[in-house]
Amino acid sequence: MKLKTSKLFAAMLTAMATTYGVASVSNEFSVQPTVAQELSDAIVESHEFLQEINVLPVDEIKGEKVLGSVTGLVGKRTDTENEDRQTSEVLSLGSKSYELFPTEFDTHLRWVTIDSWAKFPDFSKRYGEWLRKAIALARIRTGWLGTHAAVKTNKASYPNGEDLNKGWLQLCRDYDGGSHWFDGSTGTQQANKIRIGAGGDFVNLDSAIHAVLQMIHPLHRSGKDLVAIVGEELIAEEKAALYRAMGSTPSEKERIEKEVVTKVYAGLHIRTDIPFFPARGIFITSLDNLSIYFQSDSWRREVANAPKRKRVEDYNSVNEGYVLEDEEKTAGLEFANVQLPDGSGGWS
Repeated sequence: MKLKTSKLFAAMLTAMATTYGVASVSNEFSVQPTVAQELSDAIVESHEFLQEINVLPVDEIKGEKVLGSVTGLVGKRTDTENEDRQTSEVLSLGSKSYELFPTEFDTHLRWVTIDSWAKFPDFSKRYGEWLRKAIALARIRTGWLGTHAAVKTNKASYPNGEDLNKGWLQLCRDYDGGSHWFDGSTGTQQANKIRIGAGGDFVNLDSAIHAVLQMIHPLHRSGKDLVAIVGEELIAEEKAALYRAMGSTPSEKERIEKEVVTKVYAGLHIRTDIPFFPARGIFITSLDNLSIYFQSDSWRREVANAPKRKRVEDYNSVNEGYVLEDEEKTAGLEFANVQLPDGSGGWS
């Protein structure tokens, strides 16, 4: 590390120690809950998708869900001459509990990279934004692709962090025996081999989204807040079908691009801009039904210079987990492919 960089880095560590209220950040320390909340808020602000869902602090590693969703029939009438009036549970039809798991967000930057940043006047800000963006993207990736929480993660076997935590899609798959996840076992194809096109499980994307919507509880199904999150390969195939049907002149291509993005499918607006969502997946819910919980007093951090490796190491750990506030407000599927049953590819 160059002398100028070393001075800037030392000043950054001193400022961080002041912020966290510790003597030094180069030894592991516990982040106070109020500061942990500020750090989490900054991570949320680093990516627009996290701003659309819930990222909430909780006290316990296991407990009752924080938000839930409003459901059920409230209005009624009671014969108070013969019985007492009874209150109704209106929060969440789905499961009530959550569980968090220890999660490590450990990163490093090589000295050569740190040296290249030293010329910028916002050195400390640049470093903080880089770290927060890395954690934000890791959270989103696990939210969609996580399938289980292993005692020790294995990047070689699970390159997308599938073993880091159980994400939203897996929570939906597991709920109520899989009643909110279409796996093809009751369709025309064998399980996990769902196909789209004439003769397949679904004729087109519109019919697939409609079928997924029917798995949502009726009390939620007509909600104006539901969206259909659709993978990029399904959207690409939808565009290809329109190209084949409508031609390929520049003006028509532009109209097709706009139509696919703005089109309403099965009465739902689609979202295609969410990172790490499975390329062949469909998931229906409201974005405020998706949550990430973290234990407010569990955040630990250490930032240190590592001369033996010529890099700066930043260790962050926190207990966190993913929550569907109401599983009855979710449904999804994932295609094994997007080919016609005859293998010709695409749908008409």
